[in-house]
Amino acid sequence: MAQLNITLNQEEILQLLSSNRDDAFKKLLQDSLNSILQAESTEQLKAEKYERSDERTDSRNGSRERPLTTRLGKIELIVPRHRDVPFKSLIFDNYKRSEAALVTTMAEMVVAGVSTRKVSKVIETLCGTTFSKSSVSEVCKDLDKSVNEFRNRPLICAYPFVLIDATYFKVRKDHRIVSKALMVAYATNTEGRREVIGFDLFDNETNDTWFMFIESLRKRGLHGIRVITSDAHPGILYAIKKIFPEVPWQRCQTHFSRNVLTKTPTKYQKGLHSELIEMYNAANITEARKIRDRIIGDYSDVAPEAMECLDSGFESVMTVMVLPDPLRKYHRTSNHIERLNRELKRRSKVIGVFPNDDSIIRIMGSVLMEMHEAAATCKMAGYPKKQLQTVDEYIPQLKAIAIEQQKLLAS
Repeated sequence: MAQLNITLNQEEILQLLSSNRDDAFKKLLQDSLNSILQAESTEQLKAEKYERSDERTDSRNGSRERPLTTRLGKIELIVPRHRDVPFKSLIFDNYKRSEAALVTTMAEMVVAGVSTRKVSKVIETLCGTTFSKSSVSEVCKDLDKSVNEFRNRPLICAYPFVLIDATYFKVRKDHRIVSKALMVAYATNTEGRREVIGFDLFDNETNDTWFMFIESLRKRGLHGIRVITSDAHPGILYAIKKIFPEVPWQRCQTHFSRNVLTKTPTKYQKGLHSELIEMYNAANITEARKIRDRIIGDYSDVAPEAMECLDSGFESVMTVMVLPDPLRKYHRTSNHIERLNRELKRRSKVIGVFPNDDSIIRIMGSVLMEMHEAAATCKMAGYPKKQLQTVDEYIPQLKAIAIEQQKLLAS
């Protein structure tokens, strides 16, 4: 590298040291870096200023000012310009790497649930420079590419068990605040591991929006489904009927219990709940039906609406009884995806109202990616993988249930 000569004004530096050491060190750094820039320019041109040389490769073309934020504060650098070949500096190469690391950190902080306003304050404290709330939000757009690749990836392997649900977030639209539905699909693959296989944002939950979401999963390659578990939203049932007519629906037992208990007088709810659990844990469907009949007989007088709900929803809530007993408890409720949704809500609390639809996909999509990766590396302790390998043996019974469900929906 070229010889480096740093010229300092002794009187100015001494005066600064006596009054403000921070300014003195900032001045020292600024002068030193400007000397480095001049030395790099000389090395690249193979000539000093005004020097005539046969080795000269280019000529100087003035300079420009560029601010640089350092731990000592913001300094102004005089960056040389070359006429033909652009000037390059290691100073700015290193700066770009540090800036990239800072940008990544800001995005990670927002995904972790730190508000953009707080991120701005933290960065200001650490770096001595200010990043506005909007600047931090802009930084997060760098997440778009990875999120879109994740949510549009091909679904290559089979997923015997699929959970689907929606959760709502507030977003600004046309100077108003509205709620929009983030639909999520969470599935178990043939190795017994859970994956986030899809998510998308819609204005609401309707037959059409659920059809669009589930159809998008099919187009990406979703196959090998044996059971779909969800709550009883009509849009979900409509979409399953249209797209996967041979796949039976398992109504979430937790949601079903709530539906029954809300129609029951308070003083009977605790006892009825324990009897519903007994019904869910029956050894087989015949025993479960006997328990159902007993419950209806005991509670018809005091909770007629609840018993009507129990009777009409019983078959759909007991679909998993076809499966081996060890698999039933893992796939009879949508509790796993409910936990996923609770985490999304927790992360979104600091944001409150999202500025637009893209920001929901960007931030909540990043959270879902994080949870997907955690599930992929998590050991599925206790999951009955042996029984999972036998699921295809029950396809005829499962198809028969699906056909009966389709008939009920048609009527």
